[in-house]
Amino acid sequence: MLIARVVGSAVSTAKDDRLRGAKLLVLRPASPSDEVSGAFFIAVDTVGAGEGELVIVAQGSAARQTAHTEGVPTDAAIVGILDSLEVDHDIAYRKS
Repeated sequence: MLIARVVGSAVSTAKDDRLRGAKLLVLRPASPSDEVSGAFFIAVDTVGAGEGELVIVAQGSAARQTAHTEGVPTDAAIVGILDSLEVDHDIAYRKS
């Protein structure tokens, strides 16, 4: 799994039928201290995340193991919204 920041949303009217009704969000990888870097990517939202939130993302076959994504052609799924993150006994991130 990886940490990412929600930076936008994606709308696609032409897509695989199994993606109908799926909320697609645009993400960028983030460090534990919430520094965003790296390439943008799209993930299926399974937990009701919103723009600006720091989230946990499952990728590859693990992304297809949720109730919302089983059998759905997806390579990334948001599976959690971070409230806080502790690294080396220090709070690296806390949701405000």
